[in-house]
Amino acid sequence: MNAEPEQIVVLSERISTVAAQKISQINDVTSKTKILALNALIEAARAGDAGLGFSVVANEVKAVSERITGIAGSLTAELSSSISDLTDLGRVMAEQVRGQRLADQALNMIEIIDRNLYERSCDIRWWATDAAVVAALESVDSDTAAYASRRLGVILKSYTVYLDLWIADATGKVIANGRPEEYPSVIGSDVSGTAWFRAGMATASGDDFAATDVETVPALRNAQVATYSTAIRAGGRADGGKLGALGIFFDWQPQAASIVQGVRLSDEEKGRTRCLLLDARHRVIAASDGQGILGETFRLAARGNMQGGCGYYPNEDGVVVGFALTPGYETYQGLGWYGVVAQRPPAPATGSTEH
Repeated sequence: MNAEPEQIVVLSERISTVAAQKISQINDVTSKTKILALNALIEAARAGDAGLGFSVVANEVKAVSERITGIAGSLTAELSSSISDLTDLGRVMAEQVRGQRLADQALNMIEIIDRNLYERSCDIRWWATDAAVVAALESVDSDTAAYASRRLGVILKSYTVYLDLWIADATGKVIANGRPEEYPSVIGSDVSGTAWFRAGMATASGDDFAATDVETVPALRNAQVATYSTAIRAGGRADGGKLGALGIFFDWQPQAASIVQGVRLSDEEKGRTRCLLLDARHRVIAASDGQGILGETFRLAARGNMQGGCGYYPNEDGVVVGFALTPGYETYQGLGWYGVVAQRPPAPATGSTEH
């Protein structure tokens, strides 16, 4: 049996159709019965006294037919009202069930990404205090910078979710990265104008970090990355003077794709469902269909449809949109991102209602 919530509406409409068909058949029978009763009365009148008994029977048949017609009419009126109410209630229940489920799935997506990015916020603050990272900016010589690159390379072997790690001095010049052979244009580049460097240098203490929206980075072969940064401080102390900044580049595309494509949907649902992650500007930063990433702005009507950070609504095309605002996790407060699941309703059930 189809377990879609809209099946309630389908069944109520089917009941309405069957009831209308059967009442129509009843009316057809009673109509024919009345005609037969009338013909019987006419024949009884022609027969005179001999037809009086038959006339009584004919009148009774006519009376019964009229009663049946009245019952059918009353049944039609009562069923019509009840089935209409049932259909309306079914539509409301179906929308609520589907909408809440989609909102829950959207929340699950954004919670997974929040916990993942929380770990990134821990990584950046830890690695900025690494002795090799600090020494690369305190000594400012090629040997310490080369050692720092090797140290970053060791980190990258264990943390495969990153594309690269960069150390930039206070002027914004990159002096070391973890994969110099793979990304040779990084060392010596100027990142002083980038959002991640400026935000990292603006952190108040070593306990703080900065996170920027997903973007493509030319020096990383235009890969999609979520970048975290913080200031590298003298002596690795939380209150030490700022020597430069550490930037870590989270390999966004495969990690995000695994989340939006991992939402639990039936095979039938997958063809009419789109799972998305949006940034605070409602820009698509991940999509289960791989479309519109970093280029599409999703029309999310969160205002007025959200309670407790989640919500759902049917849009003008009949698509039910479930969404959830980032709740953050631990010290990661989130960037105002959303999880979104947009689902077209299932195709109407087909089949005969004749019995």
